Amino acid sequence: MACTTILVGKDASYDGSTIIARNEDSANGEFNPKRFIVVRPSEQPRHYRSVLSHVEVDLPDNPLQYTAVPNADTKEGIWGEAGVNEANVAMSATETLTTNERVLGADPFVELTPAKGKPGEDGYEPETPGGIGEEDFLTLVLPYIKTAREGVKRLGLLLEQFGTYEMNGVAFSDSHEIWWLETVGGHHWIAKRVPDEAYVTMPNQLGIDEFDLDDALEDQESHMCSADLAEFIEHNHLDLAVESTSPFNPRDAFGSHSDSDHVYNTPRAWYMQRFLNPYDEVWDGKDADHTPESNDIPWARQPERKITIEDVKYVLSSHYQGTPFDPYGHLGDEHTRHMYRTIGINRQSQLSVMQIRPYRPQSNRAIQWIAYGSNPFNTLVPFFPNVDTTPKYFEDTTTRVTSENFYWENRIIAALCDAAFSDTANAVERYQEKTGGMAHRLIAATDEQVSRLGGENEAKAKQLEDEFEADNLDGDVEPLEPDQIIEVVRDQEVRDVLAAANQTMADQIKDETDKLLDTVLYITSMKMKNGFNRSDN
Repeated sequence: MACTTILVGKDASYDGSTIIARNEDSANGEFNPKRFIVVRPSEQPRHYRSVLSHVEVDLPDNPLQYTAVPNADTKEGIWGEAGVNEANVAMSATETLTTNERVLGADPFVELTPAKGKPGEDGYEPETPGGIGEEDFLTLVLPYIKTAREGVKRLGLLLEQFGTYEMNGVAFSDSHEIWWLETVGGHHWIAKRVPDEAYVTMPNQLGIDEFDLDDALEDQESHMCSADLAEFIEHNHLDLAVESTSPFNPRDAFGSHSDSDHVYNTPRAWYMQRFLNPYDEVWDGKDADHTPESNDIPWARQPERKITIEDVKYVLSSHYQGTPFDPYGHLGDEHTRHMYRTIGINRQSQLSVMQIRPYRPQSNRAIQWIAYGSNPFNTLVPFFPNVDTTPKYFEDTTTRVTSENFYWENRIIAALCDAAFSDTANAVERYQEKTGGMAHRLIAATDEQVSRLGGENEAKAKQLEDEFEADNLDGDVEPLEPDQIIEVVRDQEVRDVLAAANQTMADQIKDETDKLLDTVLYITSMKMKNGFNRSDN
């Protein structure tokens, strides 16, 4: 699945939160309507069978409740994509990655082999199931992990046991850290902790460019990997370093180096880092330090200023504004404006931005921001995931086109606005600014309501904040063990407050989205070619 990811370490974010975000983009020529749901433990399967690969996996009996953004049409499986569980652990799965022939020769993908013939016939061969993939990852992992680090370990074991039929990148976060895992061939994998002071950009390429194998195989402080990765690299001559150097470069060893990367992938990393680090280096012209086609754009770097939720939305909606490559712009020419694949693209399915806030009590610490459809024309809506139900406007997405759910209403708006971009841009910008302000006001009001409701819990959180201010490097106001977090998060009174806030947000967003649809429909209707300026009155 074509996607774009950004990860923001807690010391790089505006409020000390960890933030993981990803556009889920459907395949070329397809739309995948999405829903936002809560999966309760009773609804989680105990035996799982993949629709695409037919792999079967037995699951534990003690799943946590979690959110997900599955397909409305399940003919190809669940595709849960992004969510937060009751331990305040977030997961985003997956960013499709690229690789090379040497890796696939050493560790081929585990692909479904259909049966030949029929049972009882001569020469009959039963099917061989494939491995696990994007369809499956969230369902198989998120309900069973209590920290980001546990997420890496569980997915790594599943990959080693069942294999995968594709190259994928997966993000895990809790309030303390972010981990990024990349698959390597059919069964191997690497994972790296995102530096707290840095952000990471991932545009459909295997991205990690520095990896400490010694740490991964011993202390695992900031790196993890398959147990046999060192032998795998050496036996298959995958290390391309000219000299024996450390750290190891996985991007060179496991990634792709194709011409298509320079059209489809690297320009997206270039633009995101150009926006977040505009003064650190030269980004444009013949003297640029990095161009849209550079192979060495860093995987992680420290931003020039703290990164906000709005920055995340902007870069994941971008279409190369201010450059000759903007398809809606006036710079360059018709060739340059369509030279590179944009980040905010027509076939966006959903965007989830998962923010884990260490300065809030565990009960309302997590926020999952949601957008549907093409990002240049939509808005990001915050929801508290610690609830039992989600608003119908976001949950009840149909497979038919209608303006009565958020997904299809955004699709209609985008199609109208794209054809009249300059005429509708102000209306879209006003909508995004207004709804963004509403979102932050609602979060603050809900936090205050939970604080008043909490009484003793809030007082305890304040006491913990004072006690840990000097020596708590994580800045966590309620540092609890994972099982304690789950107990706190299951407070039904708090869940009811958060669910009511989510519904209020959905109602307000529907009103504003209806108004935007009305506005852009009017603007574009007045530009129809069969209009005539003589009055009928």
